[in-house]
Amino acid sequence: MATANMTYLTVAACLIAAVAANTTQYSNHTVGGAAGWLFNATTKTAAANYSAWAASQTFNLGDYLIFNTNTNQTVIQTYNETTYSSCTIDDTSDDDAVQYGGGSENFGQPATIAVPLTIKGKNYYFSDANDGFQCEHGMAFEIFVNRGLGLPPSLNQPPPPPYAPPPSPPEAQAPPVTVIGNQPTGGGMKVSANIRWLTSAVLLGILWQAS
Repeated sequence: MATANMTYLTVAACLIAAVAANTTQYSNHTVGGAAGWLFNATTKTAAANYSAWAASQTFNLGDYLIFNTNTNQTVIQTYNETTYSSCTIDDTSDDDAVQYGGGSENFGQPATIAVPLTIKGKNYYFSDANDGFQCEHGMAFEIFVNRGLGLPPSLNQPPPPPYAPPPSPPEAQAPPVTVIGNQPTGGGMKVSANIRWLTSAVLLGILWQAS
């Protein structure tokens, strides 16, 4: 009985250690393994069973999905099951899905796309190339993201504050002008008038005496 209990404890300890080992570091998951994230347009089949591949993995916050693909495919990430089921992002809002890759005019060019796992819970991925045809034929999978170690600092940054334009400078105004100098006053004008009156009186007196 004691031996059985010891064996049970040993197995339990090994399982706990294995789980702990899986969450002591962040992981990169290569989507589809060696097959990559590709679609065969001739056979109209995906290069791998991506749902089966996803079921064999354990995903945690801070991990990355590595899509080894080419410019014939896209990578759509969404948390909306309806969007995932529709295989298109034509009718989604801007914050409902994120598209990685696509838009290149050079088809068939190799590409590697790294997608961080930043939201806990269900995450959905698909290729909407060829109007969703690839998605409908196997280029789609869903995963469940565990908390693990949580987000690393590099992925746990707060969003930047909204842009606020700098205040405009006040309108330029001309500085007040100060006039320095003597200004004529009413008293000065009276003094000048009195002097002219006295001068006229003196001249009249001189003329009267002379006569």
